[in-house]
Order: sequence, then structure tokens, then C-alpha cells
Amino acid sequence: MTSQAAIDDSEFSFSDKDFAAIAELAKARYGLALQSSKKALVYARLAKRLRVLHLKSFDDYCNLLKAPKGADEQQHFLSALTTNVTHFFREMHHFTMLKEQIAPALLKKAKTGEAVRLWSSACSAGQEAYCMAASLLAGAPDLQKHNVKILATDIDPQIVAVARQARYPADQRAAIPKEWSKLIIGPTNTADQSFEIPKTTRDLVTFAELNLIGDWPMRKAFDVIVCRNAAIYFDKTTQARLWQRFADQMVPGGHLMIGHSERVSGPANDSFRSVGITTYQKATVATATSPEPTKETT
Repeated sequence: MTSQAAIDDSEFSFSDKDFAAIAELAKARYGLALQSSKKALVYARLAKRLRVLHLKSFDDYCNLLKAPKGADEQQHFLSALTTNVTHFFREMHHFTMLKEQIAPALLKKAKTGEAVRLWSSACSAGQEAYCMAASLLAGAPDLQKHNVKILATDIDPQIVAVARQARYPADQRAAIPKEWSKLIIGPTNTADQSFEIPKTTRDLVTFAELNLIGDWPMRKAFDVIVCRNAAIYFDKTTQARLWQRFADQMVPGGHLMIGHSERVSGPANDSFRSVGITTYQKATVATATSPEPTKETT
């Protein structure tokens, strides 16, 4: 049975017009680019919301999303359309570079009294941000004594809440190399073997909600920005705009790390040079400026 046939045989009608309406909402509010090939997947995920809400059609669902009373449903809508599956030390080469090549230089900067800032811009459930913190501590243990902070953001409040808890189930242990375990695995629940991130690692990270295609309230420029497997949800124009915004938000010589299937594109190509696997370094002479944001959060 084809995907379209499966939809046709399902409990809710889901026409091309319905899909287009959903795609328009996802693009306007979150920058998500839903391809028509994802129609069956979108149906499967959102049909669950229609059942929970006791709605009879996707037209009713779109009307709810557009109405003030549908504000709470927006987060369920977003969570249904994005994937928050991740694990510790995913794409390990980034953390190796951060530990061995970048952390020592950041420590040298921090010792001069300057602020050091890193950003996990699509942090999901927090594993990436905590691995960044562990990489800093492994590469430059004294870094925690200085003005060093990691900002970790995600558009989904529910997943940010999970990240703030800093507690993970036992099955997350498998991806943690033994030599990193002391920096990631802290107090452990003897009953289910779930574990908490150690305080020294946890204290380097601050979590917040942020829409990457919205306004960015941060004033300080970043030394490292990590944005992995988020741009794949955007169209090429939005991706190019995002890469340039990252360039504008970074210190000269700063590093950008992106997902394995992503590549910097558009005007930002003039700002970055490749220095490793999906790792880029900004030119040491700034090539672009952006309007100064209005509020500091890091």
C-alpha cells in the first residue's frame, strides 16, 4: 500500500490543501520546510493530536492553531513535526576538536579576563551542551574558574525542560566513552541506573527557549557556535540566512560546527573557511556586522 493510499484509508481526510495549510503554518512560525514527500509522516504525527483534541478534521486543527485558544497546542504541533532523538557524543569529531584544539585557546583568552561564550543553538534534550561542557573541562580544567558560559537553546519548551533536569535514562550510557564518564555520569539511581550530570559540568550550561528564525536577544559574540541537524529542516534561503547570522554573532576566529549532512552556503561562505569535518572558522578580520541586539542573556 502506498503512503497516499494509507492516508486515503485513514480516519481523517488529509488533502493536498490540508498539507499545504500545515506546511504554511510550519514555515511562517518556525521556518520549517515540509516537503510533499513528508505528507504521510505529517499525517501520522498530527493525527494523534486530532484524536487527543477530539477534532474531526485537519481544517479544524489549523483553525485551532491560528486562534488565541490554540497557543498551548503550538508546542505540541512543533514537537510532532521535529525530531528530538539524540545521544551523548554524537559526531564525536566535534568534541575531540573542542577538547584538543579549541579549549586550550579559550583558556588562554579567559585568563586575560575576557568573557568566553559558546552556544549550543539546537540543544534538544541537552546532551550536546553537556558534552561541550565536558570537552572544555577535559581540555582545560581551569576554565571553570573564569568567565566561561555555554548557552543552550531550543525552540521546544518541553525538550528544554528535559535538558534542564540533567537526568538521563540508563540506555544513554552506551554512547559515553569510558574516558569521559566522570564528566558526564554523576549521581546514579540504583533502581533504574538513570544518572545525573555532575554539578561541575552542569554549572557551565544555561538553557533557554529560542526560535532560530526569530529575534536573538544575545549581546555578546560567541567563540563557538554548534548548530547540528537543525538547518536540514529549513529551505535553502533560510539556511543561507542562518549561516550569515551565525557569522555576524561570532568573534573573529570563532568556530562553527554543523551537522554531517549540512554545508555552509550563501554569503557566509565569504566569512568562513573549513578547518575540519563540518567545522568552520570565521575569518580573523570581521567581514559583516549586524544590528546590536537589545538584551543580554549570556
